[in-house]
Amino acid sequence: MKDKIIEVALQRFLQHGIRSMTIKKLVEPLGISTKTVYKYFGSKEDLLQECLNVLYTTYFNELVTILNDKDNPVTALYNLFRAGLDKDFGVNHTFFYDLNYYYPELQNAAIHRRRDNYDSLLIPLIKTGIDEGYFSKFLIPEIALKGISTLYTSITRSEEYKHYEGSLSELSNHLVKVYISGIWTEKALQEFDNDPYNNE
Repeated sequence: MKDKIIEVALQRFLQHGIRSMTIKKLVEPLGISTKTVYKYFGSKEDLLQECLNVLYTTYFNELVTILNDKDNPVTALYNLFRAGLDKDFGVNHTFFYDLNYYYPELQNAAIHRRRDNYDSLLIPLIKTGIDEGYFSKFLIPEIALKGISTLYTSITRSEEYKHYEGSLSELSNHLVKVYISGIWTEKALQEFDNDPYNNE
């Protein structure tokens, strides 16, 4: 029952956002009482934390797929951050808006639990990019990754973009590409510009 509550609550959070959802609304499709929910979770925030654990495990698996699908580090790194923006500003915008602005500590905790997993994928990707001449040879992968992550967080949590209504392609090209291209070589820029997906 606990897993089923998490599954249904996550679907409801993603569909309706977080702030507007009560425990009762979250489990309506299950036809159970709030008393049953409180048997497993002390509060709505506790339930949300469990939902985030499931959500970010799913996202990590998607990250692995993105990195495996691309044949060069430039497109892989760009697509990774573009996919993040697709989630933050896409169909689940209300959910991520609520999460970023009202529950950032819960989001931080969920991401922190997977930081080693993310680092174990992304740092080798950056190192490969350096070795293959895509990224600056003077780059320190750990610092670069932390910088890109900090910039991404500032985009998704900034007041400047919380009501953004333009295209995701625009957002990607004017923010993600500008930031990430700072570590690219001429070879990387040429390959990126020749990939039709990146110029949609």
